[in-house]
Amino acid sequence: MSGTRRQWLRCAFGLGAALGAGLGMAATGLQWRERALLGFGTTLWLRAGHADGGRADAALDTAVARLRHLEAQCSLFNPASALCRLNHDGQLDDPDPALVDLLRQAQAVSARCQGAFDVTVQPLWAAWQQASGAGRVPTPAELAAARARVDWRALQVAPRRIRLVRPDMAVTLNGIAQGYAADLARQVLQQHGIGHALLDTGEWAPLGQSPDGQPWQLGLADPRDSARLLRQLQAGGRGIAVSTDATLRFGASHRDHHILDPRSGRSPPHLAAAVVAAPSTTLADALTKVLFMGTPAQALAQARRWGVDVVVVDKAGRVQASAGWG
Repeated sequence: MSGTRRQWLRCAFGLGAALGAGLGMAATGLQWRERALLGFGTTLWLRAGHADGGRADAALDTAVARLRHLEAQCSLFNPASALCRLNHDGQLDDPDPALVDLLRQAQAVSARCQGAFDVTVQPLWAAWQQASGAGRVPTPAELAAARARVDWRALQVAPRRIRLVRPDMAVTLNGIAQGYAADLARQVLQQHGIGHALLDTGEWAPLGQSPDGQPWQLGLADPRDSARLLRQLQAGGRGIAVSTDATLRFGASHRDHHILDPRSGRSPPHLAAAVVAAPSTTLADALTKVLFMGTPAQALAQARRWGVDVVVVDKAGRVQASAGWG
């Protein structure tokens, strides 16, 4: 994972009252525990409540260990990671089951959106990064060469082997791994009997209620002013993910940024931010990129098609939301 994520989506209500009371017994009669750590290119923050504080501690420790293991599979900056070995060798034998599961979920989204989301987009990212380092944008020839190595259908995923069919392809999981990590941590907590938690892995997975006994709510920050909240969003037990054009830019403007259309090689021109609430945080994470490819109206239509809720902010700062968040 790369970069340091700014908090464009953050806790708005529920948590704030509990923080003032510390980590002891809150209004719900639960013992709350938390863990903060660096991983997946950001600060991970896990908080869980249980009547038995020791059980909450054990659950969080197990979740942290699982997240560390997942990051060792997905990192682009650790040459020994499974992903780096796949990109270097073109294939990976006996892959970790979590990596297989993650890639299969990514492939399912790619198939349904006709490649608007594509984990093989790494060559395009590399082309933009290299050109940006030289103070320019990629040439049409450079983009064409990179796009020729991007195709989710040329990524073969099986329990015994993951294979890149074409030469010089490469995979990045930066557009989905944080959501998958949130789902993984939530599953671990549930297996330990935790019914109330909020997990921030760069995307958000809630469980139950906040420490003051209220539903978890998040606040969407203005992509042009992170100190200003545009609106409040109730999680409702769903995973929530956000993508913005402000996280990492190529150049001074918001025209060219880290979200790239795999089909054109360029950043989509319409949106400044997209938030998705979906049954899984993995899906929400991937769909923020799918929605980013179109206009606000197209994003709302996509939300109906996928059965999720969305909030989109266009380049002029106008906010639109689907019915569930209307």
